[in-house]
Amino acid sequence: MTGMAGGGYVAGSDKPEIETLRLGFMPLTDCASLVMASVLGLDQKYGIRIVLSREQSWSGMRDRLARGELDCAQLLYAMVYAVQQGIGSLRMDMAVLMNLNQNGQSITLSRKLAGRGAVDGASLAALVAAEPRRFTFAHTFPTGNHALWLYYWLAAAGIDPLADANLATVPPSQMAPSLAAGHVDGFCAGEPWGARAVREGVGVTVATSQQVWPDHPGKALAATAAFVRKNPNTCRALVAAVLEAGRWIDASAANRDAAAEAIASPAFVNVPRELIRERMLGSYEDGLGRRWHDRHRLRFYGDGAATFPWLSDGMWFMTQHRRWGLLQYDPDYRAVAARVNRIALYREAAELSGTPLPSSDTRSSILIDGSVWDGRDPAAYAASFAARKSA
Repeated sequence: MTGMAGGGYVAGSDKPEIETLRLGFMPLTDCASLVMASVLGLDQKYGIRIVLSREQSWSGMRDRLARGELDCAQLLYAMVYAVQQGIGSLRMDMAVLMNLNQNGQSITLSRKLAGRGAVDGASLAALVAAEPRRFTFAHTFPTGNHALWLYYWLAAAGIDPLADANLATVPPSQMAPSLAAGHVDGFCAGEPWGARAVREGVGVTVATSQQVWPDHPGKALAATAAFVRKNPNTCRALVAAVLEAGRWIDASAANRDAAAEAIASPAFVNVPRELIRERMLGSYEDGLGRRWHDRHRLRFYGDGAATFPWLSDGMWFMTQHRRWGLLQYDPDYRAVAARVNRIALYREAAELSGTPLPSSDTRSSILIDGSVWDGRDPAAYAASFAARKSA
């Protein structure tokens, strides 16, 4: 490669094709590395300028990306694969440039349900079995991460989300108000919205997403395949800048605190800093008196493990789309993931930013129900859940 020295852009064939990038984000704690790449001037170090655009909904951001009104975006990882497969939208070839974070989402139930004894999956299942009405649980998008964490957690407790509950789509920032108004009985969303429900006394945290899958993938830095094809150097520079930002955030509690202060501002998440800070540092309270420090807290770098676009991560989301009937057939899971996740481009950006690389493009994980996911036989893995859905 030419044009980069010591991580910074100099000149040559690797010059970014465009210097100004319109980058969409949602007001969530896990937008932090995108914001800090701009705030710390890391984008300029690599010869680009990030112009951040605060979006109001996942579907709106997806559509703006498709229309070319945004160049790249913080998207729900699972949503990227839904667009790639044409689930719930027109099919479009997509690209995952990197994973932006791991962990840090939560499942919240109303204080009313908690008062009736629903404080975990097993006690909620007992209440669901005894209740004549169906409870309503909200997620942020039907094909997105939060829907899949919610479904997986419910199913692991013996609750079939499709047969035993009503499901609703609610914007992240409206989760706590919807819970307070009684429109929903629980929800799964990114922070700080679970923390807000606890802080306002309307909800209790009954599970974190890292309990469902420790060190699970979070949001993706995504673009259309056409944009990446036309602007590979620009995309490489963007990934390098965001990698450096994630490393800076994870480097110390002081940096996390500074990042929390930055993203709490009205331009980004627009909440009090403390609402972001505590769970960003791994300090949790459930609203029922229990406090703990989560060793699988939200992380933005993890020595490169949190940002690498693992093929097995992309395949897992497709298996869950298949499990819940969103995908009507078994695709060539690995081939699709290899097209979407731009590992070669990521490796180049990792080299520029000094980010360690794993020895494999897949990894193995144990989820909440004891199932092992390693990407070896995704079709069999997806089929194995038929009995578990209504177990």
